[in-house]
Amino acid sequence: MLSLTAKSKILGGTIPLPASKSESNRALIIQALNPAIELHNLASARDTQTMIKLLASEGQVLDVIDAGTTMRFLTAYCAVAGRDQLLTGTPRMCNRPIGGLVDALRSLGANIDYWKQEGFPPLHVVSGKGRMTGGKLNMPGNISSQFISAILLIAPYLSGGLDLTLVEGISSRPYLDMTMALMRHFGATVDWSSDSSIRCEEGPYQASAYAIESDWSGASYWYSLVALSDEAEITLKGLRENSKQGDRAIVEIMEHFGVQTTFTDEGAVLRKTKVSLPASLTIDCLETPDLAQTLAVVAGALGVHLTMTSLHTLRVKETDRITALENELSKFGLEITSSPDTITIGGTFRPVKASIHTYEDHRMAMAFAPLALKVPFLQLDDPEVVIKSYPEFWQHLSMIGIS
Repeated sequence: MLSLTAKSKILGGTIPLPASKSESNRALIIQALNPAIELHNLASARDTQTMIKLLASEGQVLDVIDAGTTMRFLTAYCAVAGRDQLLTGTPRMCNRPIGGLVDALRSLGANIDYWKQEGFPPLHVVSGKGRMTGGKLNMPGNISSQFISAILLIAPYLSGGLDLTLVEGISSRPYLDMTMALMRHFGATVDWSSDSSIRCEEGPYQASAYAIESDWSGASYWYSLVALSDEAEITLKGLRENSKQGDRAIVEIMEHFGVQTTFTDEGAVLRKTKVSLPASLTIDCLETPDLAQTLAVVAGALGVHLTMTSLHTLRVKETDRITALENELSKFGLEITSSPDTITIGGTFRPVKASIHTYEDHRMAMAFAPLALKVPFLQLDDPEVVIKSYPEFWQHLSMIGIS
């Protein structure tokens, strides 16, 4: 258990944000396909460290623990690299569907067997006897963007390249833009010619160097802290104004809650400003699902009636995040309603003592931590869960006076 206490509601400091695990894991797969590539500032997140360890492993069993991107990207990489591997993870990881990715890889020539339950890990990627073929492939765009990114990352190594058509809409498009931007940096020819059609030419990645950007998902919790403070000026090092990370959208969203952003050579400077809070707000989270927990907590604490839509992927994350939000926000007297892909937060926030269950979900822990500025006593179970994406989070909080 971890108890948080805010020494003051006036915040200031400079935070050395960790690198993006989303960029890191994509870049690591590209580097695995061309080891001459140089990567700098890789994420300290457990997901990324797990990826590094497993890519270097000579064992047949690859245990991704609870890392979704690692499971999906490694599955595609092992298939195209002709490796014979058994990929597994935690019980929760083995309950997260992967059939859409496996079906796509099989259609490209991969030999993949389900070890236990059809459509779910563990998976056995059987050593290939020849190159996987490219050509035309249809995939649902409204499933996990990680499935699509996994296919795109290996596409330059498919015989004849890949013509990918996305059907049934697109979820988390910024993550696909990030994937393709990294691919282009390393010499891939990939073109998103329309909303549904992506063409990637055959041809290996070229040796180049790349420094991973700081993590905008991690930055979102600092925006929350500034929004809930009385006064604040916090510098977040390493963020880029022209970032391809989808969660950069937090800049514009948090203006509603009185957080102003200025970009400098060092990163982003966040300042608390006086604004008239909106009585209600509706946010479509189709492209930014990882911001949902942060926004729910901020809106609830500030008394803004918030509806978030397009949250269908939150049901199959580290936990059912919509249900988790319902359970924990209700402890503060808030009125929560939900459907399979929406959640609405209303009512009056009561600043009561509370113990928050984190559901083995790093984002639940970090999204609720800023409430230390609003309640007399805040306790979080399983604080170590933040190692998945932001191991230094509690240390960084102490730098601004939250102990």
